Amino acid sequence: MDSRQDLWAGFVSRAEKTKRDTRQDTETIDFGFREVARDDKQGLVRGVFDAVADKYDVMNDVMSGGLHRLWKARMIDALYMRPHSKLQLVDVAGGTGDIALRAHARAQKCGTLLDAHIIDANAEMMKAGRKRQAVQENMQQANNMHFTTGIAEQLPLPDGCADMLTIAFGIRNVTDRAAALKEAHRVLRPGGRFVCLEFSHLPSAVLQKLYDAYSFSIIPPMGALVAGERDAYQYLVESIRRFPTANAFLGEVEAAGFARAEAQLLSGGIAALHMGWRV
Repeated sequence: MDSRQDLWAGFVSRAEKTKRDTRQDTETIDFGFREVARDDKQGLVRGVFDAVADKYDVMNDVMSGGLHRLWKARMIDALYMRPHSKLQLVDVAGGTGDIALRAHARAQKCGTLLDAHIIDANAEMMKAGRKRQAVQENMQQANNMHFTTGIAEQLPLPDGCADMLTIAFGIRNVTDRAAALKEAHRVLRPGGRFVCLEFSHLPSAVLQKLYDAYSFSIIPPMGALVAGERDAYQYLVESIRRFPTANAFLGEVEAAGFARAEAQLLSGGIAALHMGWRV
């Protein structure tokens, strides 16, 4: 075997090893309380968000009792934007532009020039985001928002291109969380900041039962009333319950390579922020 054959054989061997290492132990994955084929989950999730895109931000108020606005403010605080600088933000699963617009508003207050790159797998969600972009009074703010189709596990971005990466209420919907977290780590520059906002679990079993009763009895009917989509919001409630505890997910963030990773419970544990640095 000549050197070129040796090189090719080595490449194939590494590729096969990578394939084995990244393959999950099971061919099924949770979609709410259902088990579905791994290859089907992304399409099913896309269908959910296609159905609710126009009312998604309104339903966030319903699902959180309006608390998501406070949580998102804490999320923006956690970015630690440098005043009077130029920064690149990547917002994953941010199709409606909500986080990017909030980040832009904060950047303007501290004299920072911010470019926001919104990555979302769902065309309907980004369509809703572009509508919001079009009606912004400050067109400089709107012009610094860029929408790109992509999935969290394979971000269409080069290594080390971003100063900050955010994902709000999106990580629980990805098929492969470990791959998504590694991608977040890859695209951040050294010194880059990762901030994830997601629903979580209350530490009190009694309070969790009460919150579950609210979630399952109120949110799907409200989804039917407000968005005309009971089944979509039934899935979203179920997906919250299937997501790991804050401590368990913190371990996943650390395993992806983030330094000084930490978790902060919000509103007693209804939601949580997970943060870390790329070093």
